[in-house]
Amino acid sequence: MNLPICKSVSVQLWCVFDVVGKEGQAQKLEKESGEADFWHDQQTAQTKMRHLSALRDEVNTWQSINKRVNEALELVEMAAEEEDTSMLTDLTAETKTLQTELEKLEFRLLLSAPHDKNSALLSIHAGAGGTESQDWAEMLLRMYLRWADTGHYDTEILDQTTGDEAGLKSVTVSVEGQHAYGYLKSERGVHRLVRISPFDAGNRRHTSFALVEVVPDLDTDIDIEINSDDLEIDVFKSGGAGGQHVQKNSTAVRIKHKPTGIVVSCQNERSQLQNKETAMRVLRGRLYDIELKKQEEEQARLKGEHVEAGWGNQIRSYVLHPYKMVKDHRTSHEVGNAEAVLDGRLDDFIEAYLRHTIGD
Repeated sequence: MNLPICKSVSVQLWCVFDVVGKEGQAQKLEKESGEADFWHDQQTAQTKMRHLSALRDEVNTWQSINKRVNEALELVEMAAEEEDTSMLTDLTAETKTLQTELEKLEFRLLLSAPHDKNSALLSIHAGAGGTESQDWAEMLLRMYLRWADTGHYDTEILDQTTGDEAGLKSVTVSVEGQHAYGYLKSERGVHRLVRISPFDAGNRRHTSFALVEVVPDLDTDIDIEINSDDLEIDVFKSGGAGGQHVQKNSTAVRIKHKPTGIVVSCQNERSQLQNKETAMRVLRGRLYDIELKKQEEEQARLKGEHVEAGWGNQIRSYVLHPYKMVKDHRTSHEVGNAEAVLDGRLDDFIEAYLRHTIGD
């Protein structure tokens, strides 16, 4: 049994994650939230409350693990004193579970870049190829929704354009929860599918492409300057679900940022104001992503590396015929169970990418 090792790792990570310091921050914010003027500035108050919730979750996680480690150690001592071996099986299982949870928490140390803790805005765009690529975009949407569900993230489809015959031309999804952006940023790029087409009467093999974009869902106090004169805002009637209210009123909003040419839209909310606020969230995230890419390219240039403009390079291939395999071309990580990956089992690919980038 390795409970002493487990406890040692727990103590080390307790210090590395500064649990005591975060507990102090949470207590300070709790006290501040009880003050009479706390909600006078609702935007700032909401940001602080989200931060408080994140601190509470992290502190509670560590307190729970610490309690379980201590309880397990007490049982080990009790079993040794009484020479009772009947509880060793349960203790061994608990030790392995704790070790796995500690390793996951340790892995979070890789998520230290700005906004890694933020929620994410994920967009999927079908590539050239018509129905084939549009169906592939919908398959990717299902994959990410299943991944998010397994990881207990909340998701909401903010905007989508359906395909002419099947699938989706584009879709934008909000993925809410701690470190959603830190994990999902590994998915940015072109995803390629090779399969026997279900839309081809001749049962021929087709290759389809879709672009995945991931940006952080930035708090409104993040300094991303957007000049109102640079915006072209249109309203239109939603074509999605929502009943007669959505169809009769021009609640959907499309915003074009003229300097960059970025166009975002939202038609999921019930009011024009809500859709505009959501569209601005997406625009703010994409403008931040542009600045981040510029910094990364400049750093790579100074290091003497060749830099490809943008994130449009093929990052991963999903092969369903003539064999089954999913391979990430950046890390060379591959698995043979393609169905499991398409069902949302992405953690191994995400971890391999994050460790690869840290290694670089």
